[in-house]
Formats: sequence, C-alpha cells, structure tokens
Amino acid sequence: MALGVLEASSGHVPGTSHVYDDSSRPLPIEESRSRLKYDRSGPVPTILVPQPSDDPNDPLNWPLWKRDAILVILSITSVIASTLSPLLAANTLTLSLVFQRSFTQMALLTGYHLCGVGVAGLVFVASARVWGKRHLYLLGTILIIVSSAWGGASGTNYKSLLWARIIQGVGLAPFEALVNASVGDLFFVHVRPHVHMLSRRDEADASQERGKRMALSNLALFGGAFFTPVLVGKITHTIGWSWTFYLIAIFSGVMLPFVILFCPETAYPRASALNTDIAGEQGMALHEISTQPKGVSDDRASPNSDPASFDQISNKTRSSVKTPYVRTLLPFNGRKTDYSFWKLLVRPFPLYLQPAIFWATLIQGTMIGWTVMIGVVLAAIFLGPPLWFDEVQTGYLYTGPFIGALLGFVTSGLLADWSAKWMTKRNKGIYEPEFRILLVLPQLVFGCAGLYGFGITGANVARYGWFWPDFFFALVVMGMVLGTVASALYIVDAHRDIAVEAFTCMIVFKNMFSFGLTFAAYDWLKGGGVSRIFCILASVQLVICLLSIPMYILGKRNRAFFHKHNLLRRLHIW
Repeated sequence: MALGVLEASSGHVPGTSHVYDDSSRPLPIEESRSRLKYDRSGPVPTILVPQPSDDPNDPLNWPLWKRDAILVILSITSVIASTLSPLLAANTLTLSLVFQRSFTQMALLTGYHLCGVGVAGLVFVASARVWGKRHLYLLGTILIIVSSAWGGASGTNYKSLLWARIIQGVGLAPFEALVNASVGDLFFVHVRPHVHMLSRRDEADASQERGKRMALSNLALFGGAFFTPVLVGKITHTIGWSWTFYLIAIFSGVMLPFVILFCPETAYPRASALNTDIAGEQGMALHEISTQPKGVSDDRASPNSDPASFDQISNKTRSSVKTPYVRTLLPFNGRKTDYSFWKLLVRPFPLYLQPAIFWATLIQGTMIGWTVMIGVVLAAIFLGPPLWFDEVQTGYLYTGPFIGALLGFVTSGLLADWSAKWMTKRNKGIYEPEFRILLVLPQLVFGCAGLYGFGITGANVARYGWFWPDFFFALVVMGMVLGTVASALYIVDAHRDIAVEAFTCMIVFKNMFSFGLTFAAYDWLKGGGVSRIFCILASVQLVICLLSIPMYILGKRNRAFFHKHNLLRRLHIW
C-alpha cells in the first residue's frame, strides 16, 4: 500500500510514474546508456513525463515561452468566453420587464445556452481527436463574435435572443472542453521550475509543473465567469443591457488575430512508447531500444519483443523537418488519429460506467450546478423585500464569489503540485495520480459549509443582511474550484489516454445538470424554502465528496482493471 493507495496485482499501471526524485532510489537505467530525456537540475536526474520525441514539431519540444504564450492567449480568450454563461445573472429583473417574461423563462436563456455548450462540446471533442484543436478555437472565437453582436441587436425579440444565447454556447464549447486538454499537450507532469533539461542533442528550456498551468486555465474559465455580473449590472444600468453583448463581441474580435497568429495546433500524435506515464517501464525500454544507434543491442529487451515494433517507434520518434510558420496558420494540419469520427462521437457515453470518470463528473459537475442555481435564484432573493436590490447591487454581490474563485485557484495552485511532490518523495520517488484527490478535502470543507451557510442566511436576509449570504456563496465557489482542479488533474494524470473523452463526460453532465436546475430552481424554492433546499443540496454534496475516500484507496486497482479490461475496446469503439 502506497500512502493508502492499494497496489494492483498486475505490473505497471498506467498513470503511475517513476519520477526518481528521491536520492535514495537508484535509477533503473544507466545514465550513460540512456536515451531518455531528463531534468538534470537536481542531485538525481528526473525523467520527463511524458517523454518528448525528437520531432521539433512536438509541442513538448517548443520553448517554454512559446508554450506559455499559447496558454496565456487561450486563457484570455477563455475569460471572455466564460463571461457568456453568467451574462444575464444580474439582469434578470430588467430583462423580464423588457421581454415581458417570467423569471423562469429568463433563467432558461441561461439554461438553453448551457445546453448548447453541452451538445456542441460532445461534437467538438470528437472533431478535436480527429483533426486537432486549432480549427475549433478559431471557430469558437468567430461564433462568439457573431452571436454576441446578434444578441445585442435582438431588441425585444425573445426567440432571437434565445437563439443567440444557444449559438454563444456553441462558441464557448471549444474553450470549456479543450483548454485543459491543451495543457496536457503542452506541459510535463513533473519538472522543476527554472531548470535546464539536457536532451541528446542540446539543452532546452524546462517547463514548470502541469498543476499550476491547469489551475491557471481553470481560473480563466471560472474566474471570469464570477466577475462578469459585477460589471454587467453597472453596464446595464449605465448604457443598456445590449452593450453587455456588444462589448463581448468587441473583445473577442481583439483576441481573434492572436488566436490566428500565435496559437498553432497543440495536438500531437506521439508514439505510445513516449507516453511513459501510460506505458511505464515497458515504454521506457522500448524507447531506449528505438533510439539506440543501429547495431547496438540492449539486454533489457524482452526476448519476445517484435523488432518491427521498434522500427515503427523509431520512425515516429525520428527527428523531422520543422513545419514552416505559414503552414501552422492553417486551421488543419492533418488527421491525428485513424479512428472514425462517429466512433469518437459515441465513445464518451460508456465512460460514465468507469468509476474514476463517474467520480470526477460528480465532483466537478454537481458543485458547478449548485453555483448556477445560486446565480439563478440570487436575484429573486435580493431584488424583493426587505433589501430591494437593483441590478447594480445584485451584480456587486458577485464580488464575493469572484474572490472565492481567486482564493480557490491560489490554494489549488499552491497545493496541487506541492502536495503531489511531497507525497511522491514519501513514496520513494513513485508518483500516483491518486495523490491529486487530496484536493477534494478542502472542497468538502469550504463547499459544503458554503451551501449550508447560504441556505441558512439566504432564507433570512432581513436578519443576516447581504454580507453573510455573499460570504457563503464565496465559499461555495472556492470549493467548486478546488474540486474542479482536483478532478481535472486526476483525470489527466491517471487516464490521459482517454482524458479528452473524460472531459467530454464532465462537460455534458455539468451543462445538462445545470440546464435542469434552471427549470427547477424557482419551483423548488417556492415549495421547500431557501434554507431547506440548500441544506439538502449541501448534504448531497457531502456524500459526493466522501466518495473520494474509496476512489483514493481503490483508484490504482481501478486503473489496472480498466487497462486490462478496456471497456471501449470491448464495445469496438477504441
């Protein structure tokens, strides 16, 4: 048992990585003979996970500044895109009067928007697997520009605004679905910051740990979402609600040239032997043999190995000519897989039966749903007696959740890699993805406390005023962020081969779940009251968080089981 994680009966389990960060642990391969790439900054070399190929077009071989620039551009565009979902949160009363519709009908402008995100995300992820991610980032940015201008010009036509909101959801989908996966494309699981790595030919800039980048990408997706209503209320009051749409169109238009010129394709069909977090020691051995000069033998090779497979690996890892910059501007640069698009389209659905994917979906999706529900009912709680908040004051209430989002990302950024590295050292240099699950503990504390507190204080604003409900809303968001980062990191590290499909499962669930909550929110509160309903939701979330205990203990065995009994292969969609 490794720090509470039960060992699997089989050999190597995908996701388990030999980081060799412990000076007491000997390297399994003599450095003088090794063709593996290392971080050599410490007293003991650290193997890069995954292994970069010798191809200059491999994103892992790009300079750190280039990879960070891509992430910054995608993150800024994601901030703009993420403002779309809560765009109407502070405007509920204003728009209900303009369009002469009920609160529930106005909430459905957000609900159908989320439905658009979920359905489009399913299609776009399959497209990304076949043709890469760049064409989807371009399409998403263009759709956001067009649909936002359309929404602002919809006047008093409810159906027109509804369809503009749905198309906005389609535009948001690539950023919500694929940016986390791009982090996995661009950055290593474990490398120290500010070091140099020595490859076989030269030195290259090192990338920092993946966890901090994952926290940044999630901050972009969620932090902007919670700051949006703070601005929207004031904009609506000052220059009109339509300008909340027009400004998004303008800012997205500013970002479009950056996406076109400086965000090349990040998807790379890497040879399986290079994915040492998936292939393990066997993959390292294959990579060793494949990169040795012709005629050099290695007694570590399996006697049953097929030389042809080594030739195939060598062909995939051999250095190639760098693609000219002009060609990187094309939306497509070839297929990334031989799988059928239609098989990839249906591939995520069986993964709901995989315990790790189901756990991650619940950890992330339910907390996001509760924040959407709070956003839907917030106006109803504060616009009426005894506080009589207008759209500006209602918008300012989102200052608390925004601070909660920032605290959540700072906390996750500090803890994600530090805790994993500390536990890896305690585990004699062996990294287990289950170490990421510890981040769910603060989600349980902050998220559940926030839901209980919001229910109690929101039910009696005459006594508690606006501050305490807003404070507890901030705790809910902080817990949501911690759970989102924990589940995303765990899936990328433990099941990177199906990470894109896993993120699809999360996107479809959380958006459809939130869509359902927009239908039910007001009726639930009318029938059960704010306090009772949110205390029930908090109890549900508590149970979901406690599922992390068996997930942590049995996670490695789960990985081993589904590696051996591949569910997708048995269904002939792998």
